[in-house]
Amino acid sequence: MLFHASSADASTRADDIEESSITQAESTVEGSEQQEEVDLEFLYTRDIEFRQETLYFIVVDRFYDGDPGNSGGPNPDLYDPTRTEWGKYWGGDLQGVIDKLDYLRNLGVTAIWLTPLFEQVEGLFIESAAIHGYWTRDFKRINPRFIGRHENPSLNKTQESRETAFDRLIAELHQRQMKLVLDIVCNHSNPDIDGKKGELYDDGVKIADFNDDHNNWYHHYGEVTDWEDEWQVQNCELAGLATFNENNTEYRDYIKSAIKQWLDRGVDALRVDTVKHMPIWFWQEFNADIQNYRPDVFIVGEWIFSHPKDDRSVEFANHSGMSILDFGLCSAIRAALGEGAEEGFQLVQEIFDLDNRYCGATELVTFIDNHDMPRFQTLNPDPEMLQVAIALIMTARGIPCIYYGTEQYLHDDTDGGDDPYNRPMMVNWDTDTLIYRSIRRLSGLRRMNPAVSLGGQWPKFVTSDVYCYARRYRDCVCFVAMNRGNAITLEALETDLPDGEHTCILTRCKFEVKDGIIAKLPLAPRKVIVLSHVGERVKGKTIVRLQLNGVNTQPGETVVVTGNCSELGNWDISKAYPLEYINANTWFAEIPFNESVGKLITYKYAIWREGQAPQRENLVARRWVLANEGIVKWRDTWSVGG
Repeated sequence: MLFHASSADASTRADDIEESSITQAESTVEGSEQQEEVDLEFLYTRDIEFRQETLYFIVVDRFYDGDPGNSGGPNPDLYDPTRTEWGKYWGGDLQGVIDKLDYLRNLGVTAIWLTPLFEQVEGLFIESAAIHGYWTRDFKRINPRFIGRHENPSLNKTQESRETAFDRLIAELHQRQMKLVLDIVCNHSNPDIDGKKGELYDDGVKIADFNDDHNNWYHHYGEVTDWEDEWQVQNCELAGLATFNENNTEYRDYIKSAIKQWLDRGVDALRVDTVKHMPIWFWQEFNADIQNYRPDVFIVGEWIFSHPKDDRSVEFANHSGMSILDFGLCSAIRAALGEGAEEGFQLVQEIFDLDNRYCGATELVTFIDNHDMPRFQTLNPDPEMLQVAIALIMTARGIPCIYYGTEQYLHDDTDGGDDPYNRPMMVNWDTDTLIYRSIRRLSGLRRMNPAVSLGGQWPKFVTSDVYCYARRYRDCVCFVAMNRGNAITLEALETDLPDGEHTCILTRCKFEVKDGIIAKLPLAPRKVIVLSHVGERVKGKTIVRLQLNGVNTQPGETVVVTGNCSELGNWDISKAYPLEYINANTWFAEIPFNESVGKLITYKYAIWREGQAPQRENLVARRWVLANEGIVKWRDTWSVGG
């Protein structure tokens, strides 16, 4: 028997969506986070859903200085209070992030991704200090520039002190039902600064040295000279950075133990740097170990310039145990909306057309810029075009990530806006900018309407200048229309929305739908229309979010799951639970369990075919112990046969 929440109005009110950005009342992950006592059942059955999140990426040093007393750090020469020397520290810290959490929550942010917080090498390398956090000296200590002076890790063992600015940040985030994404780098430590390279510490105790590497913690093959040579990319140095030897079990034990300690402190998710520069077997072992320790942690990797046509990055996304940042979509959006490419939105649709190459396209992290490329507004300063780009990643498949300051139109175009000028200091905190209000409303939409976070994506009208698509899941629909060019009126546009009057989330304009069609839809230049219909939500003691990959179906066929419990039809194939088509590689469903919670169940998949016998998987059955409550994820691949 299905249990549902009450049905919402046919047209979701923009005010309700905006308020949900703050209250998060529609969140479906209640009960699945932050438990003090973790039992065996939790370890193997519970999960945190990240597809509903709105991420906000912060370069900590450039966000806000909440504690001026720590700005000098161990080497005051690396701090520039005038904020004119771009390679030096400018004072941003964790207290500054804490001070601005209400600003971020009001924006609709539900998870913050911070640049690495670990203790860094103290010195200048090519006129730059490690303000970015990727030249780690000690993976078990916090950069003293980010915490209070009395919390300096040199005064005590970092992991023995749980009353730092870091711990206060975790507590304040979780109090607001927000999450922390910790940025980590497993590929390398630090470059040669003043004759010291790769000096690595374990909570203050030196354990490795590139120049005296008698225990083989590092590779010593020089820098990459041929970027097409996979062996060089995985073993040689990036820009002189000391590159870890992943074959060394001592190194692997150290890096995994360090990350586990931060998970123990309350970290919710990991963003992993430079994943293409280590072999996939390392990541499979790393993720297996980390997720065995904390099965509910979400992990996303940075495979720079990943693309659905790049076989290696696709293989990594499908088989490494983590998701990846969607550079392919980012590049298409920047070309279409930032650089005005002639093909326009057709470039974007070409990326979505290849979603079937991924096993988890809906969990790719999407973005329009970051700390390694010029900001979007350096490419195109038009604030209305920025609005279009943000609306696209907020409503399309994937998990959107906003680069800090975007909501304040923050950018510096010096020398083309590339590093370090893409990392200016945050100076404005206006909660009434158009883009701030838009992100707030669209973030609320992501949590209120599961079609946006979980559903498939269906193009309805695509030209170089106009892009219209529908997101669908069960009886929930979100329809989006956007225009990068001149004003246009679309004569008859299919929306998949139910008939009636619908209000745009962004403009509050009303549109009439009849027979699923909007007649004569006007689209002004650089404008976006977002219409939402929220249907019944799945409710149950335990909800299984099931994803099946690798099944080939024909139009009219439906994939179902059947099993030895009432919720799955007790092996009666006619009563099996149907899945939703997402793309040619992915079927998905939310299944509510009530009678069978806490029990061992067995199940398998089949294909309903009209007028024919169903096709079943060629395996005995899958087995799972269901949690008593919360969210559970099943990730399965079709077993051919039957």
